[in-house]
Amino acid sequence: MFKMIALALAPSIALLVFIYQKDRYDREPAPLLTKLFIYGILSVFPVYIIERFLSGLSNYDNAFFQAFIVAGLTEEYFKYYIILKTAFNNKFYNEKLDGIVYSVFTSLGFATAENILYVFNVKANYLYTGIARALLSVPAHMLFAITMGYYISLYKYSKYKSEYIYKALFIPVILHGIYDYILFSRIYNYFVLLIVFVIYLWYINLSKLNKYVLESKNRE
Repeated sequence: MFKMIALALAPSIALLVFIYQKDRYDREPAPLLTKLFIYGILSVFPVYIIERFLSGLSNYDNAFFQAFIVAGLTEEYFKYYIILKTAFNNKFYNEKLDGIVYSVFTSLGFATAENILYVFNVKANYLYTGIARALLSVPAHMLFAITMGYYISLYKYSKYKSEYIYKALFIPVILHGIYDYILFSRIYNYFVLLIVFVIYLWYINLSKLNKYVLESKNRE
């Protein structure tokens, strides 16, 4: 059991450390980050209920609906809601990079709980499942979160232009939906497409992250 828990937690811990180190010029308070992470974990429960309900509205073979609505919209909305209600008006949110940090901690809270459930649900193949999710699914949650935080900060620091707050939700939903659609389609040749898409996600989101890190550095 210890090995299963360690395997489920390891990718989230590594990515949390990665993001926390990026925020080295004006660190966010640990209590706030911990709260966001815990809220992300707890969001698994309402997400599970809503996803079960939505799945009942359509055939499970409808990959598009399952990917974009059941998973993409439901999961990203709850992360989005937590960030806006918990961190958006917080006094410590004083630079654009903070939006990404808050989003990633929230998202990785959700991804951690989800990862534990997946690993324990397939005990016989937990090693394969854990490694696959460590390389793809958990980082994907972080990358969707970077996009979300990027646009939330644009909204906060651009006199509340409404286009950014909509993009903060719907672009991550689209990215999440594309990722899950490739997986849910279960077409063998799509695996190459998945790898290409994940590389694309890393490229565009590291660019967004590094842009805000540079701005944070220049504020000193």
